[in-house]
Amino acid sequence: MLVVMRQDATQQQINDVVDAIDALGFEARPLPGSQRTVVGVIGNDGRVDSTRLEALSGVFRVIHVTAAYTLVSREHQSETTIVTIAPSVQVGGTNVVVMAGPCSVESEEQIVATARAVRAAGAACLRGGAFKPRSSPYSFQGLGKRGLELLALARRETGLPIVTEAMDEAGAEMVAELGDCIQIGARNMQNFSLLKAVAKLGKPVLLKRGMAATINDLLLSAEYILAAGNNQVILCERGVRTFDPASRTMFDLTAIPAVQALSHLPIIADPSHGTGQRDRVIPMSRAAIAAGADGLLVEVHPNPERARSDGPQALHPEQFASLMDDVRAIAGVIGRTLARAPGTAEARVG
Repeated sequence: MLVVMRQDATQQQINDVVDAIDALGFEARPLPGSQRTVVGVIGNDGRVDSTRLEALSGVFRVIHVTAAYTLVSREHQSETTIVTIAPSVQVGGTNVVVMAGPCSVESEEQIVATARAVRAAGAACLRGGAFKPRSSPYSFQGLGKRGLELLALARRETGLPIVTEAMDEAGAEMVAELGDCIQIGARNMQNFSLLKAVAKLGKPVLLKRGMAATINDLLLSAEYILAAGNNQVILCERGVRTFDPASRTMFDLTAIPAVQALSHLPIIADPSHGTGQRDRVIPMSRAAIAAGADGLLVEVHPNPERARSDGPQALHPEQFASLMDDVRAIAGVIGRTLARAPGTAEARVG
């Protein structure tokens, strides 16, 4: 970190900056120049709160030389982290992991039928919402704990591990008890108290990018989870809002290689929320795999026209089966394979 002083900064103001850096436990090294002085911060690991320095008199700006997200950075760890959801379902290795299922768990018949269909098509995980953060308080909010119990029933029926969202700390504890991977949705990406609480539950975490979040914001949110002791984090690109009304969100495919260059955490793509339209899910799923995504999160419903949430973006089971053929082919072209569900013959690890 470099603290750039104003051109008219006094020696006392420079000394105050040096003293403040010393108080933070780091070494300050003033570098006088022809027009202004720069004070280097030596020995910091990227966790310095720069606001304490920016507020000092005589400071022009603070330049971060290293990323603020130390633990999630590729500099901190060069090899991609492998996140284990189930013994044969690992995200971040050579396999592409597809997580599929309905936006909301609606009934035993619905979730079991969907689980069987997505497993038959080749999905490795079952996704489904028991707790649903909806924009309108009058929309279907999910079945709560009963939804989690139905997901657990579908897991017993099919062997598919469960990925489902938690909205608060109490819900996260229930998800940790009955599920296999805790999803943090876009609306809660910067709910920092929830991130710290979820980190301590001993389960993998799927962290979605917020609808107006930068990549830097996403990685800093992930840093909260790693800093609390849990490195089993999967990032998810799900689209960001823009000024263009042609699509509900912009599915940011450039985020995939960008995140992979900056962080060792695996990243998957959610083309369902990323596009919001069924006819766009399949082409953008293909594109995400070609771009290097470690997996997909896809909404599938046995009868999307009657779905209680997100029906317009949910694939029919036969459409999902066709998509899986495409994903398998594209993955093969780029030297990857499709992860199989636990218990499937020839299931591969990593």
